[in-house]
Amino acid sequence: MTWLEQLAVFGAGIAAGGINTIVGSGTLITFPVLLAFGLPPVTANVSNTIGLVPGSISGVHGYRRELAGQRDRLLRLGTASLLGGITGAVLLLVLPAGAFKAIVPVLILVALVLVVVQPRLAIWVKRRRENDGAPAPAHGGPILFAAVYAAGVYGGYFGAAQGVLLIGLLGVFVHDDIQRLNGAKNALALIVNAVSAVIFIVVADVDWRAVVLIALGSIIGGQLGARLGRRMPPTLLRAVIVVVGLIAVIRLVTS
Repeated sequence: MTWLEQLAVFGAGIAAGGINTIVGSGTLITFPVLLAFGLPPVTANVSNTIGLVPGSISGVHGYRRELAGQRDRLLRLGTASLLGGITGAVLLLVLPAGAFKAIVPVLILVALVLVVVQPRLAIWVKRRRENDGAPAPAHGGPILFAAVYAAGVYGGYFGAAQGVLLIGLLGVFVHDDIQRLNGAKNALALIVNAVSAVIFIVVADVDWRAVVLIALGSIIGGQLGARLGRRMPPTLLRAVIVVVGLIAVIRLVTS
C-alpha cells in the first residue's frame, strides 16, 4: 500500500472504531476499504477483525460506567457470544473462499437492512416495554441466549452490524436503560471479535500492516464514539454506512 492508502486505512479504522461503539457497523467501513486496496476477501475480513479488537476494548472502556452491575448478565450472555464467535470463525476458515465471496454480499445486505430499520426497531422496543406489564427474565432467558449465540456465529464469520443485531435483541428481551444495553452490546461484540481474532492469528493469512493501521485508528475511534454516542444524530451515520456497504456489495459481485 502507498502512504495515501495507508492513511485511508488508518482513517477508516478511526471511523469504524467510533461507529462500532455508537451503532455497531464499523466493518462496513474498513472491509470495503481493504478490498479496494487489493486484499483478498478472506484476508481482508480476518485482518479487519483482528485490527478492530483494540477499538472494541477502547469502546468498552468508554462505557465502563454503564457496565457497572451487569456482571451476571455479561457472564451468561458472554458465554453465548464466546461459543458463537468460535463457531463463526471456524466456519470462515473451513468453508471454501468461494463460499465466503458468495455469502458476504448477502450478509452485508442483511446488515444494511438492520442499520436502516434500527430506528423503527427502537420505537417498537419502546412500545413493547410500555405495553408489556409482565416481568421479564433478568438476563433475557434461554431464547436470548440462543439468539446471542447466533449473533456470535454471524459476528465470527463476518461482523458487520453485529452490534445492531445485538442491541436489537437486548432491547427486546431485557428491560433496562438503553445506554446500559449499549454498553453490554459493546462487551459482547468484543468477546466475539477477540476469540475470532485469536483463532485467525493462529491459523489464518493475516495482513499485519492493515491490522496495525486499523488497530491504531480504531482505538482513537472507540474513545471518540464513547464520548459522542449520546449526542451524535444517527441519520447521516446510517446513510454513510449504507452507501459504503452498497459499494462493497457491488465490488464483491462484479470482481
